[in-house]
Amino acid sequence: MDTKADRGSGRPRAVVVGGGIGGLTAALALLGRGWRVTVLERAAEPRPVGAGIALAPNGQRALDVIGLGDTVRKLAAWQGDGGLRTPGGRWLARTDARAAAEAFGGPVVLLHRATLIGTLAAALPAGTVRTGAAAELADRGDAGRPAVVRTADGEIEADLVVGADGIHSALRAGLFPAYPGPAYAGFTTWRLVVPAPGRTFPPHETWGPGRLWGTQPLKDGRLYAYAAAWTPRDGHAPDGELAELRRLFGSWHDPVPAVLAAADDGAVLRNDVHWMARSLPAHHRGRVALIGDAAHAMAPTLGQGGNQAIEDAVVLAHHVDPHGDLTVGLAHYSAERMPRTLAVVARAERAAKLAMLRNPAGIAARNALIRALGAFGPGPMLRSLADTVDWQPPATRMLTRQGSSTPLGDRETP
Repeated sequence: MDTKADRGSGRPRAVVVGGGIGGLTAALALLGRGWRVTVLERAAEPRPVGAGIALAPNGQRALDVIGLGDTVRKLAAWQGDGGLRTPGGRWLARTDARAAAEAFGGPVVLLHRATLIGTLAAALPAGTVRTGAAAELADRGDAGRPAVVRTADGEIEADLVVGADGIHSALRAGLFPAYPGPAYAGFTTWRLVVPAPGRTFPPHETWGPGRLWGTQPLKDGRLYAYAAAWTPRDGHAPDGELAELRRLFGSWHDPVPAVLAAADDGAVLRNDVHWMARSLPAHHRGRVALIGDAAHAMAPTLGQGGNQAIEDAVVLAHHVDPHGDLTVGLAHYSAERMPRTLAVVARAERAAKLAMLRNPAGIAARNALIRALGAFGPGPMLRSLADTVDWQPPATRMLTRQGSSTPLGDRETP
């Protein structure tokens, strides 16, 4: 419920639909700009589901904007040296964590999604997030009238609505009914978190024929693992998802069998991958802005989905002055974010197709090229990632609410 102080404050109101990573970041960033914010989350409880998330330097810089960068880094594991392997265990390429951190101004860090969501939610004022609050867009509004969001408890008028409701966004469908929606990418993913199987393993990603596997350590000693394979959409493993993973990956190199032996079938998450190969006409319409997967769903192969949602949130808040011209601000938001996110979507699609080649001749050529590039050190791989991770947020000090974070470029690397 709104308090009397809020109603009399004269602060314009923003309603964020979706209480995931992007939505909660947007709420914090908008509060820092002076908006009165309500987050409507469909789930009855805060979302503990999910698995690990890698935050690249670009995503961390966006969290620095809202003053939570240092907090998140303390909770996360800094990604160490690892690399790319074949199913038999041969190293195709080695990664140099220190060189990457020096090139991009900071390391990649990993933590559980629930930890990140809990950290973001805890930084919001009490009562900001309303759970069990499914919402739909009743009116997108325009310069002369507010937007309206409908919930089971009634309608809410808002000066700004932020659609952070995910890949199958109802708000996106309401804004752009002619848009066909995300397309099935042709493959599915599995994610799981298990206790560390007795000894340490370097972080790695392994590419096999039409399949990939990754293992990454978390700070609490557990391992985050993810896998992908080409499958028909809406598939289901008749003997359970863990049995399916053992069938597909059980003969691969250590620690894959050990991870699968430590896993609980009920904790394996399976999700078909959808991406938006075709761009939306804009990332806003009327008084409604879309962020994250609602605006630009992408393949997970660059690990940038959550990072781009966090970027969206702080860029949106930068452009929408609560007492300024919202029409102009939203136009600037779309103009800034669309070229960047479209490029990242395309890059993630290319990475997926390269990683999951099925043709033996193509795989042999790809592996030979990777080994040849690896002979020149980490430089070629780092340059291929530069456009994605070497991003700087706008007007950092303007949005910081929780206290300044140390800029990534001023940190010591591990």
